[in-house]
Amino acid sequence: MRRMTRFFTLFLAAPLLAAADASVYAQAAPASPARAPFALVLHGGAGTISRATMTPELEKEYRAALTQALVAGHQVLAGGGSSLDAIEAAIHIMEDSPLFNAGKGAVFTSAGKNELDASIMDGSTLHAGSVAGVMHVRHPISLARLVMEKSPHVMMVGSGAEAFGQQNGVELVPESYFFTQRRWDDLQRVQAAEKKGDDAPRDAKFGTVGVVALDRAGRLAAGTSTGGMTNKRWGRVGDAPIIGAGTYANARCAVSGTGHGEFFIRNNVASDICARAEYLRETLEQAATHVVMDKLVRQGGEGGVIAMDDRGNWTMPFNSSGMYRGHIGEDGKPQVWIYRDE
Repeated sequence: MRRMTRFFTLFLAAPLLAAADASVYAQAAPASPARAPFALVLHGGAGTISRATMTPELEKEYRAALTQALVAGHQVLAGGGSSLDAIEAAIHIMEDSPLFNAGKGAVFTSAGKNELDASIMDGSTLHAGSVAGVMHVRHPISLARLVMEKSPHVMMVGSGAEAFGQQNGVELVPESYFFTQRRWDDLQRVQAAEKKGDDAPRDAKFGTVGVVALDRAGRLAAGTSTGGMTNKRWGRVGDAPIIGAGTYANARCAVSGTGHGEFFIRNNVASDICARAEYLRETLEQAATHVVMDKLVRQGGEGGVIAMDDRGNWTMPFNSSGMYRGHIGEDGKPQVWIYRDE
C-alpha cells in the first residue's frame, strides 16, 4: 500500500514539476477551449543566435523568409488542404532559401559534400516516411513524403532513396546547386579549429527546419528537413529523419525538433513529449518544457522544439540562445520570433 501511495504522489506531482520548469523559457499560445479550425507553427533552426551577431539586413531576410513560409502553409490550410500539404509547402520555401540549413542552404560535410535528411509523419494514420544522406534532391521533404505514400518502407537512404525518387518524378539537381559561400566558409572555420585542436564552434552542431500543422479536418502532421552538422563524417545521420527523435505525430500531438541531434536521438525527444502528454496527462507546454528545459539541459543537449495538439494549442521551448520560429492561425496573421526576449 505504501508503494502505491508513493506512486500516486509522484504521478500527481509530475505536472507540477514540469510547470515549474516552464519559468526557465517556454513560449506558448494561451490555452484554447475549443478546437482551432487550423493552425501552423514552424522553426528554422536553434542555436547561437543573438542580436550581437545579427546584422539588421540579415535579420530582415530571416523574418521575411519565415513569414513567407508561414503564409505558404496557411494558404493551403485556408483552402481546405491537408496538414501534410501545408507542411510540404512551407518547408519548400525554407529548403529553397540559402538562409536555413536545409536544401539550398545545407551545410557541408568534412568531405565538402552536402548530405540532406528529412522526414514527415501523418498523425491521423501514424504513417511516416524519411530519407537520409541524399545529395541531389532539391526538396528532401517531398521525397520523404513519397517514401511514406508510395512505398512499403519508412526510411530510405543515399543512392537508393534518390533512385526511388527519380522513378517517382522527384526533382533532382546537380551537387553544385547546394553550394553557398556562407556554408563553405563555415566548413573552413570549423576545420581550421579542428586542426588547432580546438572544439568546433557550437553553431556548427545545429540547423534544421520543421513545420507542424493542424488542418480543418483536425488532422495533425509534422515534418523536418536538414543538412545536418557542419563537418560531419562517416555517413553521420542526425535526428531529423529518425521518427520519434526529431519528428513525431499522432492524433493528439505533433512535434518537430532542432538542435544537437545525438541528444534528440538518445532521448527520443519528439515522441517522448507526446507520450508525456498522453500518459501523464500533462499539458503540451508542460510536456515539451520538461523534455527540452530539464531533461536535455541536464545532459548538455542544446536545441528546441515546436509542438501542437489537436485543439490548436502550441508551444516552442528552446534552451539555446535563439530559435527561428513562427505561428499562423485562422486569422492569417503571421507571427515571427528569433531571440529569447521576444
